[in-house]
Amino acid sequence: MKPKITIKIIAKELGVSTSTVSKALRDSHEISIETKERIKAYADYYNYRPNNLALQLRNQKTKVIGIILPKIVHHFFSTVISGIEKVANERGYNIMVCFSNEQQQKEIETINVLTNGSVDGLIVSIAKESLRNKELNHFYNLIENEVPLVLFDRVHNSIECDSVIVDDIGAGYKATKHLINIGCKNIGIITTPEHVTVGLDRLQGYERAIKETGIKIDKNLIINVDEDEDIHSQIHKLFDEKIDAVFAVNEIYAATAIRIAKEKGMKIPEELSVVGFTDGLISKYSSPSITTVVQHGFTMGEQAADLLIDRIENDKKERTPQTKVISSNLKIRESSKS
Repeated sequence: MKPKITIKIIAKELGVSTSTVSKALRDSHEISIETKERIKAYADYYNYRPNNLALQLRNQKTKVIGIILPKIVHHFFSTVISGIEKVANERGYNIMVCFSNEQQQKEIETINVLTNGSVDGLIVSIAKESLRNKELNHFYNLIENEVPLVLFDRVHNSIECDSVIVDDIGAGYKATKHLINIGCKNIGIITTPEHVTVGLDRLQGYERAIKETGIKIDKNLIINVDEDEDIHSQIHKLFDEKIDAVFAVNEIYAATAIRIAKEKGMKIPEELSVVGFTDGLISKYSSPSITTVVQHGFTMGEQAADLLIDRIENDKKERTPQTKVISSNLKIRESSKS
């Protein structure tokens, strides 16, 4: 049986770019007859056929950007949408927002629907289930067929496309360093499962800050929350340990930690300091208000939209995928000692 062939493989074997292969298979006048015949012969030998839906997406512009988010409950994602919409409208595009609900199959189905001529390109934050299962073929297919794609927040190094991320390692370091600087000695972290890249990076920043103090990392102070299970009971286990501070990788985890501390009669911030992540309404209006890492979701959305529209409007030009890294800052509030 002949192996499955992709545009990338054809390009590599024949020593040309993926764009040249794609144009040759579309019989573009930009490619010489000799090169087109060589590419088509190779493709025919291996029974390669281009994805007609992807070709339709590239050839028929809709002036619409598709956005696929894991969920809408987080303040962060709503600010990203606002940033995308601002730039899209300024550049003559509309947006279509969909949700994967953290499900791999839902993500695949949504991508298939949107790339059936509905949008010119996609901005996506990958679903947790896709990351956990390491099943990313639906993204590889987009890249293979040159569908404009930008990933943000949750990305994966194996997907060769433009991306916008927060410096999550640096953010985790800043949050933990703040707690160390105010005198905390036993700092717990509430994070995501290891397959979620943003949580893993924030954990790395936490561990770096702890190691700088000369203290050995205590695995009992690391809680990896599975959101398919009861969040409250999982975080409650951290309070079985001797802790005087908590760094939580989102504001829901931070607010839950504060609630549990209050149930146990702990005073905040006198007995327990808390730092969260994402400067949303929960952080601002909790009692006490929560010290938090500000992600600048609006700026991320602006950057993602600009990258995608540039890719859509310059699809005839070869361009190495770009990664934009957004710096975070710490907003000090009542939940951590001054």
